[in-house]
Amino acid sequence: MNLHEYQGKELLSSFGVRIQRGIVAQNADEAVEAAKKLTEETGTGWHVIKAQVHAGGRGKGGGVKLAKNLDDVKTLSGQIIGMDLVTPQTSAEGKRVHQVLVAEDVYYPGDSEPEEYYMSVLLNRANGRNMIMYSTEGGMDIETVAEETPHLIFTEEIDPSTGILPFQARKVAFNLGLSGAAFKDMTRFVTSLYKAYVESDSSLFEINPVLKTSDDKILAVDAKVTLDDNALFRHKDLAELRDLREENPIEVEAGALGLNYVDLDGNVGCMVNGAGLAMATMDLIKQAGGEPANFLDVGGTADAARVEAAFKIILKDPNVKAILINIFGGIVRCDRVAQGVIDAYKNIGNISVPIIVRLQGTNADIAKELIDNSGLDVLSATQFKEAADKVQAVLS
Repeated sequence: MNLHEYQGKELLSSFGVRIQRGIVAQNADEAVEAAKKLTEETGTGWHVIKAQVHAGGRGKGGGVKLAKNLDDVKTLSGQIIGMDLVTPQTSAEGKRVHQVLVAEDVYYPGDSEPEEYYMSVLLNRANGRNMIMYSTEGGMDIETVAEETPHLIFTEEIDPSTGILPFQARKVAFNLGLSGAAFKDMTRFVTSLYKAYVESDSSLFEINPVLKTSDDKILAVDAKVTLDDNALFRHKDLAELRDLREENPIEVEAGALGLNYVDLDGNVGCMVNGAGLAMATMDLIKQAGGEPANFLDVGGTADAARVEAAFKIILKDPNVKAILINIFGGIVRCDRVAQGVIDAYKNIGNISVPIIVRLQGTNADIAKELIDNSGLDVLSATQFKEAADKVQAVLS
């Protein structure tokens, strides 16, 4: 589950990580009041107006602006709230902005120039250890840094039995070229950041940039936080931060129905029981010349109600030109699934796309007979190759 920047910063702050302070606003008037409050609390005269959407590259799309007075705050907030923000990480339609973060200006003049760094905490899946990835090239896409200057990316792997050790935090600060007060502050920042990552059961923290201010303070100017969905039962307070407006509405609806669904860009809808079989089915569609329109795992209880719900979800996608149902009857009996398909077909009515049903396993022969004798425009198959051939035929 992704958090907005302001939510991620609040989480970091609760673990002692210094952040760029800000107040979220739903409209231009609220933004002005937020700016006034920030000025009273921090003394900041300028404010940064940041669109709050689940996407990176907001500045490139016009979603981050500097306001030098309250008139600017009102004008810029009014322009950003309600816009469809297009960034390198959104679709061509962009994401609708519902709120902005009014943040303090932390690039103030002082004894030294501010410096930006990149830092993230994530799981290294190759060895099963968490790692801190960091670079002196803050404010840039880390992919670009990795491609053009890979020697400027450092990693520090953390032993799960000990957690982050003091020498590792010092090593991060040293590799970033820090000294004096900034060095000490960075070690505290890194230690607190890692603690926040572990204790919130997150799968990704990305702070880009981490800023060394002109007076040698280290703070998070941005915060991209992704929580592990499988651990949210331990964090009811964090689960409540979910913003459904930022998610695919069809995926949200499918999740509420207990279906594991991921929307894709193809033309063949998939209905499968089991994630492994679903992946194999997507490969099958590709080999048949189609493109999977979704990943849909109906689980081990593929009864009539779930099959009908899955049908309705798939048919919400106007790009679907055919539906492939691929069920292996291990726990679930194929004849029950077949009857579910028939009942769902009749209940929904007016299904205009061809349907190929492959049922294999317990009572597969009975299931095929039910489908073949149903009188419905449904094609049955028992083998993978047979199903692929029928997908290819209906697409051609």
